[in-house]
Amino acid sequence: MSELKFPEGFLWGGATAANQIEGAWNEDGKGMTIQDCLPFREVGHDDFTKQFEFTSKDLEEALVAGPEANYPKRRGIDHYHRYKEDIALFAELGMKVYRLSISWSRIYTHPEDAEPNQAGIDFYLDLFKELKKHNIEPLVTISHYDPPLALTQEYQGWYSRECVDLFVKYAKTCFEYFGDYVKYWVTFNEVDAMERHPVTSGGLIEDRFTDIPFDLVIYQAMHHQMIASAKAVKLCHEMLPDAKIGCMMTKLAFYAYTCKPEDNLATQQRMRPIYRYVDIQVFGEYPKYLLNELSKKGYTIQMEADDEAVLKEGKVDFVSFSYYMTSTMAADIEGLEMAPGNTVNGVKNPYIPSSEWGWQIDPIGLRISLVELHDRYRIPLFIVENGLGARDTVTEDGKIHDSYRIDYLKEHVKAMSDAINEDGVELFGYTWWGCIDLISESTREMTKRYGFIYVDADNYGNGTYNRTRKDSFYYYQQVIASNGTDLEVKL
Repeated sequence: MSELKFPEGFLWGGATAANQIEGAWNEDGKGMTIQDCLPFREVGHDDFTKQFEFTSKDLEEALVAGPEANYPKRRGIDHYHRYKEDIALFAELGMKVYRLSISWSRIYTHPEDAEPNQAGIDFYLDLFKELKKHNIEPLVTISHYDPPLALTQEYQGWYSRECVDLFVKYAKTCFEYFGDYVKYWVTFNEVDAMERHPVTSGGLIEDRFTDIPFDLVIYQAMHHQMIASAKAVKLCHEMLPDAKIGCMMTKLAFYAYTCKPEDNLATQQRMRPIYRYVDIQVFGEYPKYLLNELSKKGYTIQMEADDEAVLKEGKVDFVSFSYYMTSTMAADIEGLEMAPGNTVNGVKNPYIPSSEWGWQIDPIGLRISLVELHDRYRIPLFIVENGLGARDTVTEDGKIHDSYRIDYLKEHVKAMSDAINEDGVELFGYTWWGCIDLISESTREMTKRYGFIYVDADNYGNGTYNRTRKDSFYYYQQVIASNGTDLEVKL
C-alpha cells in the first residue's frame, strides 16, 4: 500500500435516496410511486430476492391497504419533516457532498401535469438552501428507483415511449428550479439494474406483458431510458453549462472461480450486461456485443429516426457507481456454495469474509473495479455508494459501538488511495451509502443498517425516530477532516 493521499478538494460525503428516507408519501401534493406499493415481507437473508417479486395482485392490494399495513417506503425515516436536523448532523460529520435524489412524484403529482407541484418545489429548494448554509455540495440523482405509479397504471412503465418526454419535462423542471444550487447531477440510479428488478427500475410488472417476451420488454424500456438520459444530459449542458452530469451503474464485480478457461469466459460474459448501458451513455452508441445479442434472439428495438443522433449528443461527463462486494463465477455451479449479494447471487469466494447478510467484503475488489472502469471509460469516476449493512446494538448508555463499520470504511479508503496514487485513477468523490440509517432497498427493513447516524425505528415503524451518533460517525469525521490520510482508530 502506498502513502495515503487524496486530491485537494476531494468530495467526501454520504448518500441516500428519497424513497428510502423521506416518508410523507401522501403529503403536500405528492403523487404515489411504485415504491409506495412494495410491502415488507419476512424473508430470510438468503431469500431476499423474494422482496423483488411483484405482481398486479400485489399492486391491487397496495392500493387498498390501510394504515396498519407495512409499506416501509411510505414512512422512510421521516426525513421530510426532519431534514434540517439531519443536514446539521451531516455538517457536523464534515460532509463535503451529499448525494440525494429528487422524487419525481413530489415535483409532478401526476407526470402529465402541465405545472409542477409548488409544495414539492419548495421542499427541495429549502433543502438545498439548508445544504448551502452548511457548505455541503449536493449531488442529485434525478430518478432513483421510484417511477411514478401513473407510469405503471396508465402506460406500460418505461416500455412506453411516452415516458421519455415526461422524464425530460421533469428533468428540465429540476434544472430550472434547482440549477443555482446543484452542480453535480446523475440521470438514473444503477441504470443496468432493470433486468434484476424491473418494477423499481422501470415500473414494469411482468404479468402485464403476455404477448411479448419479457426480456424484450426490458430491452425496449432500457432503450427509452437511454434516450431520456441522453436528452437530459444535453439539456443540462445547455441550461447549466457549469454543471456536470453523469451516469450511475451497479459495479457488480466477479472473479473466475478457478483458472479454468470456461470459468473465465463465464465471468467475462457475466460482466457484459453490467457494462452495456454505461457503454451507451459514455460512448454514445450501442456496443456491438449488445447488438449481436439482440440479433441472436431475433429482437428488434423500436427506435425513432433521430435516436442514434440523440445518443451521440448526450454523452455523460463522469461515471458514478455503487460498490459493495465481489463474487465469483463458474461455468458449472453444481455443488458449489452460493453467496447472496447486491440483488444478485454468485459463487461464494472462500478467500474473503462475508457480512451478516452474506455479502462478501472485498476492499481490494474496489481498487480492481476503479482500475477497470477508468481504463474502460477514461473519464472521471465518483463512488456514490459503498457501505456495510449490519445489525447494530444500542448499549445501556445509548451508545452504538460499530467497529465492524469502521473496519470496512478504513480498508476501502485505503483501496481508493492506492487506485488514485498507484494506478492513476481519476476519482473525485466518495459518498458512503446510507450516511444515516434508512430503509434497505434489498430487504426493505430497518434492521439492516448502514448509517453513521442511528435512527430509532424498527421494521414495523415503531420507535422514536430520534437520531444518535454511532462510533463510526466520529471515525468518518476524522477521515474527512484529514482528507483521508488519518485512518488510525482512536475511539
